[in-house]
Amino acid sequence: MFNRDRCLRQLAAITSISLVAGCGVLSSDSSDDGEPIVVGTTSSPSTLDPAASWDNSWELFRNVYQTLLNYPTGASEPEPDAAESCSFTDTSHTVYSCTLREGLEFSNGHALDAQAVKHSFDRIRNINVTGGPAGLLGNLARVQTKDDRKIVFHLNEPDATFPFVLATPAMSLVDPADYPADKIRADGGITGSGPYALSSYDEGEQAELVRNDSYKGFADRRNEAVTIRYFQDSGDMVDALRKKKIDVTYRGLAAPDVVDLQSNHEEEGLQLLEHAGTEISYLVFNPQDEWAGEPAVRQAVAQLVDRPALAHKVYQDTVEPLYSMIPKGLVGHTTGYFDDFGEPSSAKARELLLDAGITEPVPLTFWYTTDRYGSQTKPAFEELKRQLEASGLFRITLESRPWKTYVEGYQKGEYPVFGRGWFPDFPDADNFVAPFVGEQNALGTPYPVPEITTELLPQSRRETDRGKVAEQFEQAQQIIVDDARLLPLWQGKQYVAASEEIGGGDQALDPATIMVVWELYRKTSW
Repeated sequence: MFNRDRCLRQLAAITSISLVAGCGVLSSDSSDDGEPIVVGTTSSPSTLDPAASWDNSWELFRNVYQTLLNYPTGASEPEPDAAESCSFTDTSHTVYSCTLREGLEFSNGHALDAQAVKHSFDRIRNINVTGGPAGLLGNLARVQTKDDRKIVFHLNEPDATFPFVLATPAMSLVDPADYPADKIRADGGITGSGPYALSSYDEGEQAELVRNDSYKGFADRRNEAVTIRYFQDSGDMVDALRKKKIDVTYRGLAAPDVVDLQSNHEEEGLQLLEHAGTEISYLVFNPQDEWAGEPAVRQAVAQLVDRPALAHKVYQDTVEPLYSMIPKGLVGHTTGYFDDFGEPSSAKARELLLDAGITEPVPLTFWYTTDRYGSQTKPAFEELKRQLEASGLFRITLESRPWKTYVEGYQKGEYPVFGRGWFPDFPDADNFVAPFVGEQNALGTPYPVPEITTELLPQSRRETDRGKVAEQFEQAQQIIVDDARLLPLWQGKQYVAASEEIGGGDQALDPATIMVVWELYRKTSW
């Protein structure tokens, strides 16, 4: 359906490189027993309701909920999952129709029909959680049901990326009986139709998943059950892996852990799998703040940040410096911040401030989360503080909160400057621009920029050949560079560390680098 350039196809397929070949074991299609595979991560859900989440809660959602479209193993474009078929039915790409598989059920036995699909989409927009996924549906005019199995999406404008939106975990299908139309589900449960059902959940501690026998989709589950354990510290997570308390780690490995595992995995009976990644880290400036709202202040920060030093000193070269919001490997990637600001320079930063009449050191508070992006986050912000204060032009105060309260803070506009990471909703340049601009965006910080939202993005979405949209995204990124309200820092790789007895880690990340735990299995010994 989509023509995508070769580089994007290679990236979206998530090429995996195993750094160790296990010996003395044979691969098995599935676990020999019902013992759960235990996955460790530092990325715990902020909510269990898809209508409230535009964050890494999706890691859990992908495995317990179902979407109309999803990515089969090795695919770079979405294909039907809960749906039997989906396609645009007009030449203008404004009408998209899906027909459901026959006999779909939620894990509680209730029917998953066209009305349930319509309910799932309508409630996202009706509830309209601040910083929630409603922003992904900004182009959706209405959802229509034709019969029990057919759903028609009517769009306001042409949008060739809409199938990718449908494949995001934000568009998870929910049971109308358990998910109110006008508010978030509050009982701490999940009723989905995905490969697994949630058997128990201890917030911030662990989620226990068991095979959902009523699931109908393309996922070929290679295990019977998975337990996901949530860690606040990556060191504790790796220690648990070494002590065989968990089988796999994902999301949150600290740079020293990666480097150590690269050197010592064979002696410890472990494996480290490196995946190409499109994760980015960036700073957000709040325009309502007295100082962060000053363009010259933001530009001076951009002039001083030393990305190579940050990547080398803090992340030990497990990440790469990033100079645009769109990462390397995607159409539209540029080096805009380097082109405009060049190497870090205190003299140039001072000149920017003086031209704006700012003669005293600028006080700024930088916020970061303690339990979302790994234990290197704190040292990274300490390095940013060091770099900015070394110029004599800034006084930086660092503050932090756990993710759940951190999100609430930036959605209320409490932070002058705050750090965010972004794991793509789908592997397209659109998803590294559109979520951050407009009155309603994933940051909860309005960023009205009509040239991007009403001209460049609509132009790019008319093009089904996504390799031909570079010009629009290059222009959009130059606007972002000029405003300096979003400051990209680095682009990361993805690492999966596992016991040598575990197979499937090389297939366990989808194109949005979300772990699909159904690919994991225990190898059979000789």
